Amino acid sequence: MERRRFALAAALTLSGCLAAAGCGGNSGTGDAGSGGGDAAAKPVIGVDYPRSDTDFWNSYISYVPKFAGELGAEVKTTNSQNDIAKLTSNVQTLVGQGVKGVVMAPQDTAAVAPTLQQLEGKKIPAVLVDTRPDTGNAYMVVRADNRAYGEKACKFLGEKLGGKGKVVMLEGDLASINGRDRTEAFNDCMKQNYPGITVFGEATNWDGAVASQKLSTVMTANPDVKGVYMQSSFALAGTLQVLKQRDLLVPPDDPKHVFVVSNDGIPQELKDIAAGNIDATVSQPADLYAKWALSYAQAAIEGKTFQPGETDHDSTIIEVRPGLLEDQLSAPLVTADGGTYGGIPSVKHDDKSLWGNNLS
Repeated sequence: MERRRFALAAALTLSGCLAAAGCGGNSGTGDAGSGGGDAAAKPVIGVDYPRSDTDFWNSYISYVPKFAGELGAEVKTTNSQNDIAKLTSNVQTLVGQGVKGVVMAPQDTAAVAPTLQQLEGKKIPAVLVDTRPDTGNAYMVVRADNRAYGEKACKFLGEKLGGKGKVVMLEGDLASINGRDRTEAFNDCMKQNYPGITVFGEATNWDGAVASQKLSTVMTANPDVKGVYMQSSFALAGTLQVLKQRDLLVPPDDPKHVFVVSNDGIPQELKDIAAGNIDATVSQPADLYAKWALSYAQAAIEGKTFQPGETDHDSTIIEVRPGLLEDQLSAPLVTADGGTYGGIPSVKHDDKSLWGNNLS
């Protein structure tokens, strides 16, 4: 397919290439992180951090230098602070600094198209983390299945509420593919499986203050709300505060308990599940986002490519449209008991495989 930006001799599967340090090119089996050879030969990767005002993204930021060191890559970083204009400027800065690949996580997945086009014109591969562009090309998207996030939250709440009652969904930003995927999947699942549950969908633009205010408004008009789905941990503190103010922050076995599901898997969510403040989350892999985004950027610089199929790291590469591949990483449902809800298995909040339990 000629839409690829790089001359590639052959298509390599993920298990046969990226997992092996010396796959492809002429590098043999040398240790990329050993420091041997000319330091100038290290691939220079530009990484734009999308924001630094949430625990999840701050965790991702902390993993980038760690995995860059393991790969033997040099990184230059910027922070676009959830501003697409700043992202555009930052990418131009990184290109001016001579990066050979760019990793970014655009929160506005429509407006990033011109930036991707500019990188493509300069033959600089782009790897997108967490979000998929609405249009435009990228070497790889590293993401989890965000529709599965919404479905997992739906099944958990649907089972806990016995298929009846009212829930509030604190949506992210519908300008983002993530917000749209989670919202559509949650609504579709509820309609198909739990028609007796009323869903109040509230757009928040990933803003905790907005989420708190809207949750409070809905609960004032509907004091019998029994469930909350937060599409990200940005709403965690505000949601708990609203429940506490209404004397609803009570253990799960209390009849007044409001069941809360989040997305991210940050350490605080895991602690709140243990404490009975919230009931579940979906662990979005901040560590693996950093690891595989940098790995794919390095692979792109080295002239490698990939095909749809199963990987060797518990994920699946899919072709979401002609020429655009997405590595969908594992993102498990996390609960207090590790049970199965509506056919969805979960892991316990204290499971050591969760990145949120392994931060130093």
